[in-house]
Amino acid sequence: MSDKFKTMEDKLGLDKFKAFEKTHLKIKEGVDAHKLVEGKLFICPAKVYELNDKGEAIVSFENCLECGTCRVAAPDEIEWEYPQGGYGVTFRFG
Repeated sequence: MSDKFKTMEDKLGLDKFKAFEKTHLKIKEGVDAHKLVEGKLFICPAKVYELNDKGEAIVSFENCLECGTCRVAAPDEIEWEYPQGGYGVTFRFG
């Protein structure tokens, strides 16, 4: 990365996101979401899956890069699909 981009967040800040009103990512019912986020989904490059101050899982689908990393890390624990057409991420390079 150039001096212009010192962190991954700097680079991701170039991307444009248009979120649909409904999520395209869900943690399946019956899954220990806290354990899932700490144990597998920490790998998400956009930090879509995080824990709040109470230890509850937060899914910030609006930030999703649609890379599929979570699908590979936790295929049996999450439901993943592409956002509705016209929504999602638009990559910009800089």
